[in-house]
Parts: sequence; structure tokens; C-alpha cells
Amino acid sequence: MGNGYFEVAGRQFPAVTWYTDPALRRTYFCLMMVVLTSATNGYDGSMMNGLQTLPPWQDYFNYPKPTILGILNAIMPVGSICAIPFVPYTVDILGRRMGILIGCVIMVFGVILQSIAANLGMFIAARFFIGFGVAIAHGASPPLITELVHPQHRAIFTTIYNTTWYAGSIVAAWLTYGTARIDNNWSWRIPTIVQLTPSAMQILFIFFVPESPRFLISKGKEEQALQILGRVHANGNIQDEMVQCEFIEIRDTLKLEREVESNSWMELIRTKGNRHRPIILVSAGFFSQWSGNGLVSYYLFKVLADIGYTNTLTQNLINGCLQIFNLIIAVSMCFFVDKVGRRKLFLASTAGMLVTFIVWTICSARYAVGGNHGAANAVIAMIFLYYFCYNAAWSGLLVGYTVEILPYNIRAKGMTVMFLCVDLALFFNQYVNPIALTNIAWKYYIFYCCWLAVELFVVWYYYVETRNTPLEEIAKFFDGDSAIVAGGAASHKGAVLAAEMGLEGTVQQVEEKRRSVSEGVSVHNVDTKAN
Repeated sequence: MGNGYFEVAGRQFPAVTWYTDPALRRTYFCLMMVVLTSATNGYDGSMMNGLQTLPPWQDYFNYPKPTILGILNAIMPVGSICAIPFVPYTVDILGRRMGILIGCVIMVFGVILQSIAANLGMFIAARFFIGFGVAIAHGASPPLITELVHPQHRAIFTTIYNTTWYAGSIVAAWLTYGTARIDNNWSWRIPTIVQLTPSAMQILFIFFVPESPRFLISKGKEEQALQILGRVHANGNIQDEMVQCEFIEIRDTLKLEREVESNSWMELIRTKGNRHRPIILVSAGFFSQWSGNGLVSYYLFKVLADIGYTNTLTQNLINGCLQIFNLIIAVSMCFFVDKVGRRKLFLASTAGMLVTFIVWTICSARYAVGGNHGAANAVIAMIFLYYFCYNAAWSGLLVGYTVEILPYNIRAKGMTVMFLCVDLALFFNQYVNPIALTNIAWKYYIFYCCWLAVELFVVWYYYVETRNTPLEEIAKFFDGDSAIVAGGAASHKGAVLAAEMGLEGTVQQVEEKRRSVSEGVSVHNVDTKAN
């Protein structure tokens, strides 16, 4: 691909400009409502960071000790972990849209409970429900985006999904900076009430978002799926050549998967290719939170206090500026995913984090030993530089890369595994980090320096490049070109069928033509011993 073209089902199509195309403009506006799921998560992290700096919040909850702070933050991933058994079944049985709706309703309930919390127990219970709801919405949102977005823009849009974490965190950071001047409980209740906004917007707009064509085809609703593909990618023209190729490739790939693979959890480890995928999913989930970023995401106030920055307004100011910086870098890097490649970005990002974290640790030690203010300022610089490296890959590609390497039949389950690892890592971070920072301060950073070296090796050894590859064809990097279920095989069959069918209209017409194709190209007789 390249030179103004993209590929679907083995065919080259001219590149499109989304903002000049009415269908794509409408589709991407709707999908931005789906993207808000990640913003909700980002808002929560930054809000909790800010609330801990507010004297009224500290006073209302009796100045929580590090262990209590750990529970307050860790209870949200606990809620997410408890929701894990329900996520793939909600998404695969009820649909992607219904999964988002259910998750948002639960989050709204949690936020209301949090906003009116009369004691610590209510606050903790509220955060449990928020975590439960966000897990379901998180499990549904990335698959819907990946399966609905135009093939040319899949990499950029799915990568942008997780970067909107920073959009939510920016709002929370600056809102708590502003409410810090309020000398009563409204200083923390206002930010908690505003947390309702993203979920409420999603509830209002979700019915304007089309359902995933892949989900509809999997449920036998092929005509409806074709209509949606035509509406979102070709302004309603179901006879568009690209739409027909998309439809055939998706349908035949799903049919192949149903014939030779089950939809059970064991499918994640049944084949060599599927055993490779969980290694990436599990490592990505843990690495995204265990790279040292958890220290800043939830306990920046403690990190800053350890280097002499104790003023509440100063802490919130640094947090607000950092979140703006993060959003700019993370979104900018989304546009280099297909140009540079996933693997190169992961390697450069992880290596950069390792180097900057080592310097961060050294500067923190120098301040702790000698009170060197220059070293303290250097720590601030290293935090910003560290996040530049982190956002080069791990912010957006955590979802963008993991969702695209999964075939449809295990996509929901695979993403559930990845988010489970994220939640387990968050639970560890949020419960252990405040205790470790209180007891051993900068020495705790040494653990992350060592761990980042491990991350770099795993990324180098296991992460494969998927740049400029159609979604249904990415399977060939894991299963091989001659695998019984490989996107390449389905794409080839789809291209042959499309050519022989003349790319004509409705599902019924397609099926009539398809039955006239010789049995030698039937998708039911894939030669698994080819090559």
C-alpha cells in the first residue's frame, strides 16, 4: 500500500479524505462518542490525583492514610475485575452498542453515588460501580470502533481511542485546580459530579452509532450489515466496489472461523498463533501500567512532595500542564502508526522510558540526599520527557494494536484478557504504590528501572509488525499464509469471488452469483495443506 492507495480483499483502492466525505464525517462524529469511554477513565485518574491535594477532601475523609488511599484508588480496578466474566458475553451476545450502553448506565449510577457520598464507605462503593461499568464499556468500545471505521483510517482512529484518556484527565486536572480555591466540600463534589458528563453523552448518542457489521454478520443479519457498510463507507451505495469487497471478506472470514474454530476461551491457546497473541495481550496490559506511569497517574502529589513541591496549587498546575502535554504528544503520534510502524514505535518508546526513568531515579536520589533543587527541577523535566516516550506508543497502541491482532471470534475475549491485566496492574499500583513511596521513597523507582529493561526485551522478541495490513489479513502474521483461518486466505477467496460476481448489489444477488462459482473456489474447501 501507499502512494495514495489502501487495500481491501487483495484489491487496491484510491485513498479518501474523510472530511470531504459526508458519510465518513457523520460516522467519525458518532464514533467520537464511543471514544469517550477512554476519556471517562482518564478523568477518574486525574480527578483522584487532584482530590488528594484538596484540604476539604482530606478533612472530610479524616486524612486517609496510605493504606486507605490505596483502597480508594484500587477499588475501581477491583470493580473492573469483577465485571470481567460478563464483558465478552455482553459484547458478543447483546452487541457492541448494548455493551457500551449497559456500562455507561452503571457508571452513571456510580458517579451519582460518589457525588453524594456521606462517608468513606459510600465513596468506596461508588468507585467499585464506576470500575464495573467502565470495564463493560471498555470491552465494547474498541471492537465497535475497529469494526466500523473505514479501512484506510483504522490504525489512526483505533490508536486515538486510548489517547483520549488524556482529554478526560485534562478536564479533571484543571477543574480541580479551579475548585482548589473553594474552601468547602464543593471543592471536591463539583469534580465528582462533572465525571457524569462523558457517560451521559454516550447514553444520549449511542443510538445514533451503527452496530458493528461484523457482529451483525455473525448473527446472520447479512443484509443489515451490508446496508450499514454502504451507509458508513460509501454514502449508502451498497454496490460500491470497496463495500462489496469488505462485505465478502468479512463474511467469508467469519464463516471460515465458525467452521474450524470454536468461540470458547480455550481458543485463545489452541493454536501456535493464538498462543502468541495472549503473550502480547498480557504483556501489553501489564506494561501499560507497570512502566512507572502509575506513580504519576494517581500519586503525582506524593512524587512532587518528595522533591519539595508541596503547594496544592503548584501541584495541580504541574498536573494540568502535564495532561495537556500528554494529549498533544499522544494524539500526534497516532498519525505515525502506519508511517513508522507499530513495532518500531513500541521499541523506541520502551527504550526511551528506560533511559529517562534511570535519570529520574538518579535526580530523585540526589535531592533526597543533598536537597539539590536543581535535581528536583530535573525530576520535573524527566517526568515530561518520560511521558513523551510513553505516549509515543503505549498510550494509543495499547488498544489500537491489541484489538487488531485478534480475529473476530476471539476479539471480545482477547480484549477482556488485556483489560483484565490492566486492572490487575492498576490494583497493584494503586494499593502498593502509596505504601512503597511512603516507606522507601525514591528507592522504589529502582524496581521500575529493572522492570523496564524486561519490557524492552519482551517487546523486541514478541511484538510483530502489522503496518498497512487490512484487518482480516493480520491473522497471517500469527497463523501463517496457509493457516486454515488466515485473513490472507479469506481475502484471496473474497477477491476471486468479487471478480467473478461482478460486484453486484444485495446479499441475495451476491449469494446467487456465489452459488454459480465453481466448487474449486468455495470457501468451504480451503486447502489447509497449501504451500
